[in-house]
Amino acid sequence: MPILFVLLLALFLFFPGSALAQDPPQEELGTFLGLGVRSRPDYDGASKQELEPIPVIRYYGKTFFARTTQGILEAGARRELLPGFNAGIQLAYEAGNDRTDLDPGASVGFHAEWDTSIGPAPFNLLGRIRYHLKDSYGVQYDLRGAVGIYGNSTLKAWVFGQATWATDEWVERYYTTGDGGLLFTELGIEGAYDVSRHWVALASASLRRLQDDAASSPITEDKTNYYVSVGLAYRF
Repeated sequence: MPILFVLLLALFLFFPGSALAQDPPQEELGTFLGLGVRSRPDYDGASKQELEPIPVIRYYGKTFFARTTQGILEAGARRELLPGFNAGIQLAYEAGNDRTDLDPGASVGFHAEWDTSIGPAPFNLLGRIRYHLKDSYGVQYDLRGAVGIYGNSTLKAWVFGQATWATDEWVERYYTTGDGGLLFTELGIEGAYDVSRHWVALASASLRRLQDDAASSPITEDKTNYYVSVGLAYRF
């Protein structure tokens, strides 16, 4: 799979696409880079919360992109195939699980993303496939949607939902036992506030509900977990 990623990346570089369409719920946020802090469960299904520093990134170039605005830290290359419709490849960070001795790692995969609107509200729909770089760790599939609910010159807010499926290998590695299927569903709200011309504050909160065999795993203590984050970024 890493070889396939390199070959696809070379293909995107050789045939550069048009400028990327930006995420509609965040279309006026621009390019930014910063730091934040997040409260998250020790692992998905744990009853204990922990704090961790997180990067805050949003960059879209003519070919390359890097972001933390779609639920994970990812970067890659993509092209606009149709107006508002982009497809590409990404390399993403994958969290580990100390409870099952699963080390943090990375995944490589593909995504397709559609930017449109529902009436006056901007809407973004993302489909993503993530192959863990360790073949024995399996594959995850994401379907994520976001819609803008408020926006003015300084404050913007949107709600999002996500469903993630996983193969047998991923469920077994992360939760010790179980079959593949729907891993979790998530619902949350995010916002951005312009502190000044070059500084933007971001915040998010979401609830994640484990499903199927992940919910009944012997290591699952709470089926529902919450994630809360705040960050400050410099906008270029």
